[in-house]
Amino acid sequence: MDEITYELGAVKATAVPSDNIDDTFRSTSIDLVSAPMGGKTLAFSDEWFADAANLLTPTPPVRKPGKMVYTGAWYDGWETRRHNTEPFDWVVIRLGVASGTVVGVEVDTAYFNGNHAPAISVEGCFSQSDEEVASWKGDRGKWEAVLGIQECGPSQRFGWKLDVPSSKPLTHVRLNMYPDGGIARFRLFGHAVPVFPDDKDAIFDLAAAQNGGVAVSCSDQHFGTKDNLLLPGRGKDMGDGWETSRSRGKEHVDWAILKLGAPGCIQKFVVDTAHFRGNFPQKVRLQVMAWKGSSAPTADAEGWKDAIESIKCGPDKEHEVASLLQDEAVTHVKLIIIPDGGVKRLRAYGKRV
Repeated sequence: MDEITYELGAVKATAVPSDNIDDTFRSTSIDLVSAPMGGKTLAFSDEWFADAANLLTPTPPVRKPGKMVYTGAWYDGWETRRHNTEPFDWVVIRLGVASGTVVGVEVDTAYFNGNHAPAISVEGCFSQSDEEVASWKGDRGKWEAVLGIQECGPSQRFGWKLDVPSSKPLTHVRLNMYPDGGIARFRLFGHAVPVFPDDKDAIFDLAAAQNGGVAVSCSDQHFGTKDNLLLPGRGKDMGDGWETSRSRGKEHVDWAILKLGAPGCIQKFVVDTAHFRGNFPQKVRLQVMAWKGSSAPTADAEGWKDAIESIKCGPDKEHEVASLLQDEAVTHVKLIIIPDGGVKRLRAYGKRV
């Protein structure tokens, strides 16, 4: 891309093959700009053909061949006009967490073929003012490079892992597209930098993604991902929860392992089956562990303890139950559903150690 004159600071990154993007990032980090997390587009250079807000949709892009709108063919993504006279088109995004550090980036150009973005870059900043950040538009402002200019191609997922993960917390990012075109989805993988209560005895949700919680593994996520368990709110429909496929074997259970945002003593759990009315689990069980290993514990690792015994579940309901181990400091929670089904959210209310 020799014609690009807007220079960014050198940031070393390694390309991640499309098939490995989820495995690389989804078990150790969260998407900091996801719309359900609270990510929001604040400003953009152009969105003539398709809205910039589509970039933050958590589900994969879809295609509707033959569907036309006022501006032309309908696309599930962000698409700008042709013949941009500026160096790049851009969109400014506020993270869905108070601030976060970045470990990787994904750009998906699904179904954009011939109108895809030839190249992208990502810049970031820390600011308490959305208005200040939006006012920089396509100018230098106080942006610092998160990912240097990377070439893209048609209808494909592109991922980059930062060789040295960012240690500087960010509140906003700007996705730049050279010089114009279309991008379906944008993911900013990283870790939340939460603002914990000053009062060490304060009770709050230790598992929430906004407080640093991460869903590290699960037995199955056929219909809905484990990451949804830690999102804020109760969601909008059945699609933004964790749901497994139907089991047919006796004694079957499904499970998800969650890492707390900080070690703590859990006082109570809330298992929410919002919108799951004919496919909620019959029972739920919760186990906890104080894990000291460098990688996440497995489902059959030694040390899991029952925090609640099996309880019967109901449809579209918040099930609140006190922990049996309120004075024990733990780092991980294992949600066990019997035999299978869907859970919208899991809350683990406690105090930090």
